[in-house]
Amino acid sequence: MSEGAPPVEMRALSKRYGERLAVDAVDLTVQAGDVYGYLGPNGAGKTTSLRMLLGLIRPTEGVARLFGKDPQVSGARALDGVAGFVEAPCFYPYLSGRKNLELCAAYDGGGEANRRIDESLDLVDLADRAKDRVGSYSHGMKQRLGIAGALIRNPKLLVLDEPTTGLDPAGMRDMRELVRRLASEGLTVMLSSHLMSEVEELCNRVAIIRGGSILFDGALDELLKSDGESRRLRSSDQAQAAAIATRLGIANRIGDSGELELTGGDDELISRYTVELGRAGVGIIELTTGRGSLEHFFFQLTEGESEAPALPAAEPEPAVAAAR
Repeated sequence: MSEGAPPVEMRALSKRYGERLAVDAVDLTVQAGDVYGYLGPNGAGKTTSLRMLLGLIRPTEGVARLFGKDPQVSGARALDGVAGFVEAPCFYPYLSGRKNLELCAAYDGGGEANRRIDESLDLVDLADRAKDRVGSYSHGMKQRLGIAGALIRNPKLLVLDEPTTGLDPAGMRDMRELVRRLASEGLTVMLSSHLMSEVEELCNRVAIIRGGSILFDGALDELLKSDGESRRLRSSDQAQAAAIATRLGIANRIGDSGELELTGGDDELISRYTVELGRAGVGIIELTTGRGSLEHFFFQLTEGESEAPALPAAEPEPAVAAAR
């Protein structure tokens, strides 16, 4: 690894498939210690970017570096200190979880990687199923085994592509808690996801990509502060409440949780809004005030023509990515 080089750099990184531009001149940097969310709708170019970053496919233009090394130049040496998976981890289903990790360790020369197998299995809560065939594992267990396979490399950078896809709520909670625990121990994490709640909960910096282009790259806190106050409403009739807000000129949308998110509108207009709700027979169950949400910005940027908000100036093919 090059001394002082950031864990991830993408510079004018592009990938074209025939006439289709899948990734368009992406520029971003992940600094040491970041939990960096790479956020975008399905098909936005996230996975293609990560494949180029890890040397799984060649860029059409631009460069991607890991700790200062370009996988297209340095080959597998560029993956020193890097682990993770793209799309989904792949294992031999007829072998046990432990045997699969032993094979992964052998690709790294055994030794230290082999000695970290037990610790990694404990960390992902699979020690009691280590002797079972991977073919008997649930989807969530396979995802966790993928992280165990990454951790035996003792990485400084962990790259995870949609790690909670296909998990039930309990599995999603456990995966997020695992990522949070790893980050608290100083591991740099680059987390690709299309789930806003996941990114908002885990990440300190984010990039939002749409159509292969980066629309926003920066600190999550600054992004959320830039929207000022927002209000969230739960009522007896959310559809009618949304229609009344629209009629009064209050920007709104019903979020994934079913709450009506209201942005814009001063206190006087909101007071008028609540009166109109009462007149229409819409009961207010809860009306709360808080900062803007990542979900709001995501849809603002990916579904509309909005520019990324101005922020305050800073102060003075499925594959295991941990190629052996």
